[in-house]
This record gives sequence, C-alpha cells and structure tokens, in this order.
Amino acid sequence: MKKLFVVLLSVLILLAMAGCSSGSGNDEPAKEPAQEGTKVVRIGVSQLVQHAALDAATQGFVDEVKKAFPDADITVSNASGDAANCSTIAQGFVNDGVDLIMANATPALQAAVSATGDIPILGTSVTEYGVALGIDGFNGLVGSNVSGTSDLAPLDQQAQMILDLFPETKTVGIIYCSNEANSKYQVEVVSKTLSEKGIEVKEASFTDSNDIAMVCEDLCDQVDVIYIPTDNQAASCAETIANVVLAKKVPVIAGEEGICSLCGIATLTIDYYQLGVTTGQMAVRILNGEAKIEEMPIQYFEDPVKKYNPEICDMFGVTVPEDFEPIE
Repeated sequence: MKKLFVVLLSVLILLAMAGCSSGSGNDEPAKEPAQEGTKVVRIGVSQLVQHAALDAATQGFVDEVKKAFPDADITVSNASGDAANCSTIAQGFVNDGVDLIMANATPALQAAVSATGDIPILGTSVTEYGVALGIDGFNGLVGSNVSGTSDLAPLDQQAQMILDLFPETKTVGIIYCSNEANSKYQVEVVSKTLSEKGIEVKEASFTDSNDIAMVCEDLCDQVDVIYIPTDNQAASCAETIANVVLAKKVPVIAGEEGICSLCGIATLTIDYYQLGVTTGQMAVRILNGEAKIEEMPIQYFEDPVKKYNPEICDMFGVTVPEDFEPIE
C-alpha cells in the first residue's frame, strides 16, 4: 500500500512539472497557428496627386478589397502630381512582386503599363483608355494585363449645361493641363460640341501649378463662362482658380464634383467613391481567380448626377433647375 502511494505521488509530481514546462513563460495564451490556406494579397496603389476625387476613388477601392481580403497588404503611394514619381512608384511595386497594381489617374496608369506586362493593372479615374494607352479604334477591351474603370461623364451634356444655365453665353474658355492626354481629349470634344452650337471657344493650357493663376486670369478677361474638365492638376489647384474666377466674377462649369465644390457653379458628375468600389470588385475577381484581366472590358459609371454649389450660385445670383442636387 505504501509503495502504491509513493508511485501515485511520483506520477502527480511529474504531471505537475510537465504542465509548468508547457507554458509560454508568461500569462498570454499560446497563439494558434495561422489558418491553412489563408491568402494574403499584396496590392500597390499609385495615385497621381491628392484631391477629393482621386482620394475618394482610392478609398472606395481599398474598402471593397478589404471586404474580401481583410488582411490584404495594400500600399498607397502618392506621386505628388509628378509623372516621374509615378514611374518610380510603379517600378517599386514590380520589384516588390505585388499581386496587383491599382493606378489612379492617367499618368499613374501609363507608368504602370511601362513598368510591367505581367502583373495585373487596374486603372481608375482614367477618362479614355484608348487615348491614355495610344490604342487606335479602342473598343473597350485592352486585351492585356490592363483593365479598370473610366470617369468619363457625358461631355456633350456638360457642354449643354453651360448654355442651359447661361443662355446669353457667346464665348467659353476651357482651362486644362497640357500634360494630361485625357484632358486634351475632353477639351476637343467639348470645344467641338460648343462650336457646332455657334459658341466661340478659347482654350488655355498650363503645365503646372506655378502658372495656373496667370493663365486663368488672362482667360477670365476674354470669356463669359469657363469650363474645367476632369483635370487632376486643375483639381489640385481648384482653390487657386477660385480666387481668380470669383474676383473676376466669371462662372465655372466643372467636369466633376470636387472641382465644383471649390470654384464652380454646377457639374454633371460621377461618384468617384463608387468608381473605386467597382475597381475593387474587379480586383477581387482577378485575385480570386474568377476572371482573367485580359478578358475584362473597361467599366463605365452609369447615371451621372447634376449637382450645384449653393454658396457660389448665391454669389452669382444663379438659380438652377430642381433636378440639380446641392453639393454638401
């Protein structure tokens, strides 16, 4: 009996020692191993410049991707409006071996395309992909490692908005950055539309933020109304434009809501956050292997909205029709 008691006691002591040695050395529970098969995707986002429209598109993209891949490693890099920086950013993503590149704005897309023909590239906030990528007779499908979403709003309707709100208009000025291919495209379409309606059009281009105030001031002295397309450099300098046009009392019709919120009377605009969401949905399908990017056509935003800037409308004494929504 005594021997049995000694044996049992020895067993209990050994079990207690084993329990102590299995601890992690602190009070935290041991971490469970990562779930087998969990996919951590790596995405590089190249954004040309920070302004309301591009910021919203990036946020919509990130939010949508995170729904499908909560642990996604998404790096967002801002090129500060410099196309050369876009090239550096794109090459860095290629060197890092990311699974997908999202290029926000035309120069960012062009840089990504130059950097890789293998990694899937999704563009967003790009007006016309055929113009951006030099594709003649573009049919909506790039057919390579590139697809994405377009921020093109009906340009003929934007041109008509000028005449509907300011029927006495005889001369329209268009201000844009000469470095942006898709800005030139919009200018050509709007100029042609207005010219066919008997309106004189004066085009004024700038190269960077240093000369936009002077260019805008000179244009204001020659025109009745100014039109600004979805131009990234103009958007990033919208406050500078506002200082000039408000002082000169020249109304502005803008190509998108962000520009209009700072210096415009009205716009026919798309929702850039939702554009980013659509781009994110495309990314999820590619990363999940549900779709091949070379078979994905460019997606366009449906149902653009007429919006107006209440504060600036009051300054100019402009009353817009009831189908316009206020910019909040």
